[in-house]
Order: sequence, then structure tokens, then C-alpha cells
Amino acid sequence: MSGVHHPADKDRTTGPVTSRSWWIYRGTGQPLTDIRLGDVLPKPPGWRTFDGGPVLPPVPPDSAETDRRLGRTGRATPRQDAHDIDLINTALLLRRPLLVTGRPGIGKSTLAYLIARELGLGRVLHWGITSRSTLRSGLYEYDAIGRAQASLGHLRPGPAPAVPGGTDGTPGPAAEPEPGSRIGDFVRLGPLGTALLPYELPRVLLVDELDKSDIDLPNDLLHVLDNGTYTIPELVRARRREPVSHVHTDDPEGTVPVTDGLVRCRAFPFIVITSNGERQFPPAFLRRCVRLDVSPPREDQLAAMIAAHFENQEGRHDAMIRQFIERGRDHGGLATDQLLNAVYLRSAGVRGDDEAWGELLEALWRRLSGAP
Repeated sequence: MSGVHHPADKDRTTGPVTSRSWWIYRGTGQPLTDIRLGDVLPKPPGWRTFDGGPVLPPVPPDSAETDRRLGRTGRATPRQDAHDIDLINTALLLRRPLLVTGRPGIGKSTLAYLIARELGLGRVLHWGITSRSTLRSGLYEYDAIGRAQASLGHLRPGPAPAVPGGTDGTPGPAAEPEPGSRIGDFVRLGPLGTALLPYELPRVLLVDELDKSDIDLPNDLLHVLDNGTYTIPELVRARRREPVSHVHTDDPEGTVPVTDGLVRCRAFPFIVITSNGERQFPPAFLRRCVRLDVSPPREDQLAAMIAAHFENQEGRHDAMIRQFIERGRDHGGLATDQLLNAVYLRSAGVRGDDEAWGELLEALWRRLSGAP
């Protein structure tokens, strides 16, 4: 890849720095306008090369969801720390998942939306993890009951043949299935399953709060993360009758063809896995990830966040930001949305004397542990 030099920006500890020549993701959160990712992204390492097909067209962004999470584009955003950007680009080039660890509420999941918007990678796929999440639920779901109803109860007979002068009592043609009884109509790919479709450029997948998963899920993911492929057994069993099945995806109104029940990626997805650091993951899982420990946002980053979400508020809440940072240090960390809530109330005209406002902030900025 040829080196692309970008303007100087600020680093957390070293002051002004020049972008690394090898960076593709620059950490500004603003869409790239001078380069196209497909033109500058080098080929993957041989052991991370996949050949799925046919190649699927790019998916448009979900601008409403991205703006809801990040605020609007076009406003100056302080760059992330150079070390963080190094690791993000490392995961991008190596085609490895990025395991993002940090305390709750500091913007770990936001990172997926920053990357998708800046690199023009379309709608972010979101897999929210719970204690009931399984590998299969991330890959696909199969509506067996709906299929049985369509096959057994929703058949319609064909029309009886017309005979001059009446009917001769012979049976009409055999019943044929209604549209919608094909097996592919009852398969919906999950966020992980959709991300592994053969797109030309990587999809961004957010695997949110892996800490909450069953103990086996990280190990269950290893085969998929290594091989970029999976099968749908229900389609494999039906491949003689239905060699190509059109299945639903995790994108709104999305459908794709799947041949012989096999899905294989082409561009390995950019996977952001978040963790609150509440549990240890197996070494085999960690070895397959690039690990990023996120620090709490700086004062200038919090100010930029407010500017992105509120018009004409630049510089009006600096004292509140400093108070928020100080209180976060005393309370073991606060979530950034706790600051946004306070700024919204202030900008919406909520007023009172210093004591009343202080009591309101006390209620809004309670420590995340729930302790007083």
C-alpha cells in the first residue's frame, strides 16, 4: 500500500503528531472524501484470504442510527489516541476481530459506528449478547414451525380441467405449494451470519458485551473466526430440491442467494467485540483478536461529543465537563450519556438555584455501581 500522509492532529500525551503513513482509518469520525477504501486497503495475508461469491453489492449506511449515536457529521472531532488508531488499523489490515475493553459507558460500541462512517462501510450489524446467545443465533434462525404450516396446511389445489358438457369426475392436477413455502423463506441470517456473506468490502459487525455470554460462546466462535465460513444444515439437507435458496438477512428487507447451504465470506468483516472486563476469555480466543483497552474520553473529546449532538453549544459547557470528569474520578467512572443528559436539560432551559441544580446533577451522575 502506498503511504498516504494526513494532517497533523493531537495525541493524548505527546501533543501535535503527524498521521502514520500506513493509517487507513484516521480516527476523526468524519467520512473519507479523498480516498476509496477498496483502492488503498492492501490484500489480506494469505492465511486470512477468502474466496466466497458471488460478490454482493455494498449496503447503504443507516444514517439515522449513526447520527443518533455519533451526532451529525461535519464538525471538528479530536482524533483518538495514536496508539488506539494503530491497533484499529492493525485489526483492519490483519482481518482480525478487535476486542475493545473498558469500563461501561465510555464509548466502546460507538467505535464500530465511527469506523463504518469514516470508511464508508455501510450499515453496522449489531449483535447484542445475552446469557442466552449462541453461535447459531448469531449465524441464522430457522422457522421450522412456519415451514411445517406452509408445507402441510397452506397447500392449494390446482384448477380442475374443463370438460365440454360437464366434468368426468377425474381428479384435477396435483396440489402445488404456495409461494413462501420454499425452505429459504424460513431462514433469516443473524448479524454474524450476514457479516460473513461475500461482500467486496468488509461489513462492520458489533458484538456487544461478550462478557454476558455463556462460558462456551467465545470458544464456539473460533471456527467461524478462523475460517470465515459456516453451513446451514436445513439448506444442506434440502439442496437436491432447492440448490439455491434465497434467505433473509439481518438488513431490513435484505435477501441473498445461498448455494448448497454454504456461506463463505470474501472480505472478512471488521468485527468490534466489546467487553467490560468482567471476565477472562480463553487464550485461544484472545490469540485471534487484536486487543484494545479504551481509556476514558478527554475533555476535548467530551466537548466535541456535545458539539456533535447539540447545535450552537460549543464552549458553553466547559465547566460542566470539568465537573463531570472530576466526579467520574471520585466515583470510579461515569458514562458519557450521563453528561449528555445534563447538557440536554441545561440547553432545554431547565434552571434553578445552584443548590437545586446541584441536587439534579447528583441524581443524574450517580455512580454506575448503584451505590450512593
